[in-house]
Amino acid sequence: MNKVILIGRLTADPNLRYTQNGTPVTTFTLAVDKPFVDKDGKRGADFIDIVAWRKLAEVVAQNITKGRLVAVGGRLQIRSYNDQNGIRRKAAEVIANEVKFLDRPKQEQTSEPEEPDWGEPEFDEVPF
Repeated sequence: MNKVILIGRLTADPNLRYTQNGTPVTTFTLAVDKPFVDKDGKRGADFIDIVAWRKLAEVVAQNITKGRLVAVGGRLQIRSYNDQNGIRRKAAEVIANEVKFLDRPKQEQTSEPEEPDWGEPEFDEVPF
């Protein structure tokens, strides 16, 4: 069984691209808190590469941005490649099959909220 479930925040906006045959693919990195603190009392994070394909790739790219909290479900993939110096490398990434948005996007305020115009009070007569 190869199943991964992660909860974390995006470290940057997702990167949507299309393969040569037009298939959408989105990549992003998720910062996932470690379950312990270090000797200084600080909690570290693991930075995990995520890949989403097809419709999920487009939905992710259109709806989440840097800092958003998401849950990702998928499978772990280890791939090998040769770097630009010809050295054999391995990369671990999660191939997402579902992404859940766990927070709401921040509302951008372009100006201060307007106060209602109640008008000037009228004091023609005193009721007592």
